[in-house]
Amino acid sequence: MNGVPSLSDLASRHTMLTGADVEWLHALVSDWQLIADLSFADLTLWAPVRDRRGWLAMAQMRPTTGPTAVHDDVVGLRITTGQRPLLDAAIAQRRICREGDPDWTSGVPVRAETIPVTRGERVIAVIERSTNLNSARTPSRLELTYLRGADDLARMVAEGTFPFPGEEPILVRSPRVGDGLLRLGRQGQVTYASPNALSAYRRLGLTADLVGADLGPVTARLYAPDEPIDDSLMVVASGRRPRETEVEANGSVVQLRAIPLVVGGSRTGALILVRDVTELRRRERELMSKDATIKEIHHRVKNNLQTVAALLRLQARRLSEPEARSALEEAVRRVGSIAVVHETLSLTPDEVVDFDDVAARVATMAVEVSAPELGVTPRLVGTFGRLPAAVATPLAMVLTELLQNALKHGFGPADGYSRGSVSRRLDTPERDGHEADSHGPDRPGPDGRGPISRGPDSLGPDGHETDSPGSDSCETVSLGPDSLGPDGRGPDSRGPDSLGPDGRGPDSRGPDSRGPDSRGPDSRGPDSRGPDSLVVTARRLPGKLTVMIADSGAGLPEGFDLSTSDSLGLQIVRTLVAAELGGSLTINGRPAGGTLVMVELPVETV
Repeated sequence: MNGVPSLSDLASRHTMLTGADVEWLHALVSDWQLIADLSFADLTLWAPVRDRRGWLAMAQMRPTTGPTAVHDDVVGLRITTGQRPLLDAAIAQRRICREGDPDWTSGVPVRAETIPVTRGERVIAVIERSTNLNSARTPSRLELTYLRGADDLARMVAEGTFPFPGEEPILVRSPRVGDGLLRLGRQGQVTYASPNALSAYRRLGLTADLVGADLGPVTARLYAPDEPIDDSLMVVASGRRPRETEVEANGSVVQLRAIPLVVGGSRTGALILVRDVTELRRRERELMSKDATIKEIHHRVKNNLQTVAALLRLQARRLSEPEARSALEEAVRRVGSIAVVHETLSLTPDEVVDFDDVAARVATMAVEVSAPELGVTPRLVGTFGRLPAAVATPLAMVLTELLQNALKHGFGPADGYSRGSVSRRLDTPERDGHEADSHGPDRPGPDGRGPISRGPDSLGPDGHETDSPGSDSCETVSLGPDSLGPDGRGPDSRGPDSLGPDGRGPDSRGPDSRGPDSRGPDSRGPDSRGPDSLVVTARRLPGKLTVMIADSGAGLPEGFDLSTSDSLGLQIVRTLVAAELGGSLTINGRPAGGTLVMVELPVETV
């Protein structure tokens, strides 16, 4: 077995302990640092092995208040019955056993005690308490209070009343013995206050002495001097229930943890652990404020980007020059992809996003903005996983550019250019890296008739376009009931009986519908317009993310070279992938037709 075995592993492999027994031991071990510190001693948990012929060390704890007596790690150590007689005596006699004389085997005097761990009516394990007596001296009042509390807790373990049945495990950040300790009597009066505990109450505004005071009312008055006493606070401060609470007063925050002491069935008092957490809470509030500020910034950036995109789209609709309109529409798409990432970041508690959601929205936006009339539905396969914001933002732009190229140049409508011409336009672009006169969703179609309607050309009350993309799904793209068909007529111009299985009609690309380039319906293969014609595949491996975009479109032109291409879109992709993300980009033709783009990025697990 590699490393230190866990308590659960040891119990299941070597003992007869039940699941409930193991849970009880887990609860004990989660809180036994308290016993070790109060005892100034090492604790080792032993359980009988399956054949009852020996003992197995299940867990170990060293004190933070004194020197250790057990320097070696003993978890997993197995001894035979009789090697440590006190273990056998504790389980047989069901009582705490102490040795009279110290053990000098390790070179220092060590006093050993054994405490049976009782659950219900059974002793399920034994705690060995080993105290280093090398620096023994006359104990102070603080040390005597510690030892008295340790003895009470040891008796409670032996009686099966500690850990407290039915209570949740204590938090890791609970107060420790050294932070401050108050000992209460049966009636809740303070019988001892450590210097640290007294200092914590001084910061809350206490001016009198704590010893002899009734801690519950004193604490309640500090917390809210002009209000009725809080009963829940009284329960903790008086030590009646094993709970935790915080008291904030006078600009300070003090954490309290109550440990009732019930020995032999009667209440003997309580231990109250006290910790000043003022600075800790201040830092937590600063972090919460910082996180809220960052989320608000992302939200406002998203809103501003959407407003910019809406204004650019409105401006594009009022231009008559195709090249200028195309350039503005490219800017709208790029701004929109960045806005999607900021919107996702505004909803997350940290600077990490689930990029699968972003990819779906980017794919939907690419179809809606670029060419909704094509009927090409991008399909997402695999998972991107969670990515930091520094990776998500440029990757969203990369994915947007590559999908745009595939949709416009691979599946663009018949517009007077042959397939070779379209491929050459990818290699020799206009300003934006795409066809200058390619048909966007809001410009005249190839037959010169009206534009494809996408909603009103106005800003909504929030300053964004009412039809701005934002759907979370890329499987279905709807143009709305009032949108025009490819022939410029109404949505029902073909009749309900003309729709094929894919919803576009069996004759929509028949021999009579060929455009000026004489392309027929099968010029790109029978499945070129099917739902799988544009596939985005993401493969996440430890330290690496691979994204592949495969289309069955027109393919690459002859002599295409990514390194010399002056396409603006590809220049953006190359810069983002290589310079900002530290990855690699390859673009190749597919043997069956179409293009395959592969992006490989180094990513850390978040």
